Amino acid sequence: MAAFVMLRYPPPMIPEIAALQALLEQAAYVADRSVATALFLADALERPLLVEGPPGVGKTEIAKVLARTRNADLIRLQCYEGLDASTALYEWNYPKQLLRIKLDERASSAQSPLEQREAEIFSEPFLLKRPLLQAITHTGTPPVLLIDEVDRSDEEFEAFLLELLSDFQVTIPEIGTIRATARPTVVLTSNRTRELSDALRRRCLYLWIDYPTLEKELSIVRIKAPGAGDLLTRQVVAFMQSLRTLSLSRLPGVSETLDWAAALVALGSDSLDEATVRETIGCFLKDRSDAEQLRRVLDSGGFEAMAAILT
Repeated sequence: MAAFVMLRYPPPMIPEIAALQALLEQAAYVADRSVATALFLADALERPLLVEGPPGVGKTEIAKVLARTRNADLIRLQCYEGLDASTALYEWNYPKQLLRIKLDERASSAQSPLEQREAEIFSEPFLLKRPLLQAITHTGTPPVLLIDEVDRSDEEFEAFLLELLSDFQVTIPEIGTIRATARPTVVLTSNRTRELSDALRRRCLYLWIDYPTLEKELSIVRIKAPGAGDLLTRQVVAFMQSLRTLSLSRLPGVSETLDWAAALVALGSDSLDEATVRETIGCFLKDRSDAEQLRRVLDSGGFEAMAAILT
């Protein structure tokens, strides 16, 4: 007869992960167990962590909070279409090099050999370190390297990242190969505007962050917008949860929830009403067609149904 082993679900959390989750929450980041586990394993295995999910759900904030909890530097590379290796890695300080050449030409003393002068102006003092090189050459506490919205970059840049993230070294022809003395913790974020390559995914651990549950969003708003009363907080969160069930082109994320809560506090609101919702639509919907769709729902008496959910 086959032996069966009874497994507990969820399995017991190891102390290091529990401590990390507590640190994140102390830094005002409401972290699920899966987030803490992914961050712990990224460090333990020295692997980059790819975080995907809809906009505004806290992907970028993970790297910011992680850096704060470690008292480490956050080095951020914001990706965009057309980003190339030189912009992300390094550039030569051409104005400074030209100034040095002119000063050498005016010097009254005998000039050094041409090879020596070239070596001097193509040396580290004339190097402009961009985020990736800053992370590689960083000394002291290993930094947190945030490669934000990597899906916005081109496939060519993504291919360049493969080699860098594998070896954490770069070769500068005029200087030589520079290797990281301590690997930074790397967090990549993606909003899935395009599909990332399998090669990049294989080199990373993976974490998906979805829109939060009502209970989690309540916890986030209570921490991030303490000025909102309990009734207003519950109404705002429940309204946003209901809003995400509509067929909108751009669903609002947690960041929009926090923006709206802060706006309502600034307006002196202690509860929601239809007029206030209409006046503040621009705080949480950033697309004209979505705003018009919500107004149609309100025009047809939809607020009463939503209000019933809010109470």
